Parts: sequence; C-alpha cells; structure tokens
Amino acid sequence: MSDIKILVATHKKYEMPEESMYLPIHVGREGKEDLGYIGDNTGDNISKKNKTFCELTGLYWAWKNLDCNYVGLSHYRRYFLDHFHNKKESESSKAMSQATVKSLLESNDVIVPKKRDYYIESVRSHYANAHNISDLEKTREIISELSPEYLSSFDKVMNSRQLHLYNMFIMDKKNFDSYATWLFDILFRLENEIDVSSYDSYQKRVFGFISERLFNVWLEESNLNIKTVPVFNCEKINWSKKITSFLIRKVK
Repeated sequence: MSDIKILVATHKKYEMPEESMYLPIHVGREGKEDLGYIGDNTGDNISKKNKTFCELTGLYWAWKNLDCNYVGLSHYRRYFLDHFHNKKESESSKAMSQATVKSLLESNDVIVPKKRDYYIESVRSHYANAHNISDLEKTREIISELSPEYLSSFDKVMNSRQLHLYNMFIMDKKNFDSYATWLFDILFRLENEIDVSSYDSYQKRVFGFISERLFNVWLEESNLNIKTVPVFNCEKINWSKKITSFLIRKVK
C-alpha cells in the first residue's frame, strides 16, 4: 500500500498534522488570501461553489486532480483519532498515523466516523427540524430517476436514528471515484432544481448537509467492509449553544 492522501479541508491557517499523508487544502480559495496551502481553485475545480458545497469543493478537487491509491477527507479541527497518540503532545498529534491507516485498511474497505445517535428522532425528522425538508425530498426524487436501485437504501437511512457525519472517510481511489461520480451527479442536478437565493448563509450550505446523508446511503448500498473510528475535535464544543439550538428547532 502506498500513496495515501488525506485532505485537511480548511479556510484558515491552522496547526496541521506533520505526516506527509495529510494534505491541507484551502477550500473556497477562489478570490481569497493565500494561506500557503494548495487551493481548491487549481486544476478542474468548483471552488466558487464553496458557500453552498462546503468541504465538497475540496472533495471534488481530489476527485479530479489527485493521483494516489487511497484518498481521505478530514477537517482542520476534526480528525480520526489514533489510539496510540502521545497525550502530552499537541492536539494534531492525535490524528491517525499512516501506520494505523495502513493497518486498518488491510482488512477494511473504508474508514468512517462512529455513527451519531439521534435517539428521539430519525435522520429524516432531524433534517426537517434543522433544514429545509423539501430539499431532501427533491433529492429522493432525483435518486429515483438517476439511481433507482438506491431508493431502498435511501429510505432505510432516512428512517434510521444513526448517521456517519462530517463527510469524513479514508478509502481506495477506485471506490472514491465511484462515490464521487454518483454523489456529484445527484448534487449538480439538485443544484439546478432548488432555489437557495432566500436561504441564510447557514442554510445555503445545503449541498454539504445533503451530502452527509448521501454518503450514508452510498455506504448502505455499496456493501463495503466498514471500520468505524472515533473522531476528535481540536476545539472545545459549545454544548450549551448546541443544546439551545436543538431545543429552538424542536419548538418551531
């Protein structure tokens, strides 16, 4: 196994893991200050769509421009946790090492985050409470036309109470290319069929939100050997803010 590249999507200068396996990429680079990282506005790219596609502009860049055997995606403040990290070292040292990645991929097809439990609501109802449910319904319509064989998996995921989040993964390039082809066919079609002009800046990230759900649909349908791994956050989570936002959504 060789040539593992894990993109670290970022929009600002930040401490990055030292291993060469990690490739910081400035997402939404078009028209922005140079941070010293490779930009998602090079080669074949959709950098200008970053406000609505989020880290997917980096994902698209990897699909079209990266030549390697294995591809992954993480975020400047979120990484797969390496259980063998030195707790006395920096936060970025907790990021999974290349040795651990190689070991896990010897017997697994894809590495993904552990699922989040929604407990009191389904994936679909959570989306309805947090976003515009009509966008998810339109996505299902598009899948019924482009990939009807995925409908059963789509419905199963939407009715479940668990989800792999963050669009994070590590997998071989062949599977990645298959996923990216399927994903962007759906998202570009969706982009042409919904109007986000009245959405606020948060809801305009719709294609990033939808893609998190679609990744789970693709995994469900693909029948791959999956290894789930904890994800750690380099920054403290404001739980009071998250809980307040959740309660506000529930009473709307």
